[in-house]
Amino acid sequence: MTKPTYAAVLSAPSFSIGIRCNDDEITTIDYLEPCAEVKPATPLAKEAVRQLRAWLADPAFEFGLPLAPAGTHFQRKVWDRISAIPAGQTMSYGEVAAAIRSGPRAVGNACGANPYPIVVPCHRVVAANQALGGFGRQGGGFLLDIKRWLLHHENAKL
Repeated sequence: MTKPTYAAVLSAPSFSIGIRCNDDEITTIDYLEPCAEVKPATPLAKEAVRQLRAWLADPAFEFGLPLAPAGTHFQRKVWDRISAIPAGQTMSYGEVAAAIRSGPRAVGNACGANPYPIVVPCHRVVAANQALGGFGRQGGGFLLDIKRWLLHHENAKL
């Protein structure tokens, strides 16, 4: 298996963030195990790193990155809704589902398919009992630790 190629990798407190892009749009953002940084290979990757660093310094920072069209109509509907959740606040999978007239499991699946975490803040969607729920299609482990960190960074009340 070949290792993914990133246009840039930046370090966060307990993980790294990999950025893939073409000349015009961000195509994916991945959470990675801590690893060495990779200097931005393109102007857009450099801007993505700048904006992600700004968010790491201030979780109220609002992103303005061009994101490549991705996902199904339903997934984009979920991502639009969760993009409206302010930093420091959360909604349950059920609340998001009710807002878009769907089911919580379908919302969870759309969150897990999100190619732009942090920018499209699926970490702000939690279980009905205010538990973390899953993250990145995982019920625990490394990605759930990242979700916990992201919510703590934004001072979200759980």
